Amino acid sequence: MGLGILVLGLAIFHANHLFVTMRDARAGVIARIGLPFYRVLFSIVSTVGLVLIVWGFAQYRAHGWIDVWQPPLFMRHVTIGLMLFAAILLVATFIPSHIKAGAKHPMLAAVKIWAFAHLLSNGDLGSILLFGSFLAWAVYARINAKRRADVALPVAPAGWTNDVIVVVVGILVYLALGYAFHPAVIGVPVFGQA
Repeated sequence: MGLGILVLGLAIFHANHLFVTMRDARAGVIARIGLPFYRVLFSIVSTVGLVLIVWGFAQYRAHGWIDVWQPPLFMRHVTIGLMLFAAILLVATFIPSHIKAGAKHPMLAAVKIWAFAHLLSNGDLGSILLFGSFLAWAVYARINAKRRADVALPVAPAGWTNDVIVVVVGILVYLALGYAFHPAVIGVPVFGQA
């Protein structure tokens, strides 16, 4: 049951986000229902998909685990290292900086690193579906964004203060995810294990 709910959630979430890349169809919907209602509808559908993903993955982990392969133990350390870069890029999404300008699409870069890193250390079917689908979506979305004329690329501000802020806040987010969120919410400790 959990795997089915996970797949349904992934389908809803990704279909909603893929629709955004279909600019003509999206523009037609916005013309019919208006931008504010479109944004509310997009948020509701995304939230439903995300809730189903979380619920389905939790059910899958508790009652239907299916091993596909056993990643080497050292991959866990590679994942932990890559997640620092993902956290910094996630923060860069919201703060103008040289990091943001260099990454061009830091949110998509963060999702790609997060998904790839977790694929390295998780060999079960549910994880492969979860992280593999997010990696595929992020790669597709980045290619699509590169081809679109309506995407404005970020410009680096003068000075490096914001870059320092991005790195410091990114490290704090990384530590909070590793020490608090991941063990408490996911149930898997990140730091302090061999």
